[in-house]
Amino acid sequence: MNPLVIVTGGTKGIGKAVIQRFLEGGFDAITCARNNRDLFDLQQEMKDRFPNSQLFYKTADLSLREEVNDFISFIQSQNRPIMALINNTGVFIPGQVHNESEGTLEKTMETNVYSAYHLTRGVVTGMIEQKKGHIFNLCSTASITAYPNGGSYCISKFALFGMTKVLREEMKPFNVKVTAVIPGATFTDSWHGTDLPVERFIDSRDVAEAIWSAYSLSPRAVIEEILIRPQLGDLD
Repeated sequence: MNPLVIVTGGTKGIGKAVIQRFLEGGFDAITCARNNRDLFDLQQEMKDRFPNSQLFYKTADLSLREEVNDFISFIQSQNRPIMALINNTGVFIPGQVHNESEGTLEKTMETNVYSAYHLTRGVVTGMIEQKKGHIFNLCSTASITAYPNGGSYCISKFALFGMTKVLREEMKPFNVKVTAVIPGATFTDSWHGTDLPVERFIDSRDVAEAIWSAYSLSPRAVIEEILIRPQLGDLD
């Protein structure tokens, strides 16, 4: 039986690239997203490309606690050990603390932080029991550098980075690895419609490759933080 990876927000961008890389490496995967059609299309594409691996999915909006719980139940129903969890679900709503729309902070925190918190709690017990596993949290350069139009997004990504650091300390005795992935501007749907050339962005496949490489280390080592920026520097 193939090892199993969980990747949230797997139909586009970094999430899709991560799924492809792990399936290429001989894994099966479980993912979720809000659009059922996108999930179905992803499953068919991966089935064609990686016939020796399986992709399972469940439609879920992880900003909603009850749907996080449903996704956890779906994962547990597979009754299989989980080797890696990639908390990738996220939302970016540009704005500023003093003038962004009411409710922006709540929605952003629910999507970017609470989803990772609750999903991790739902699956990490199995990793602790097997004394093996690796959790990756998709943070951002906004986790370490504030910028004027970041607003609630920066707040949430600072919080996710902090959660990752705490979890790393908690998991040391159980041989469960924890890694913060901190990419700069990556060419995903978040940048749809931009006039900037593609050369100014990180390729999502590079982020996926970095995650795969970190996962592939021996049990004696962990990469705690993966900081990736566009070669030409951060976008203003």
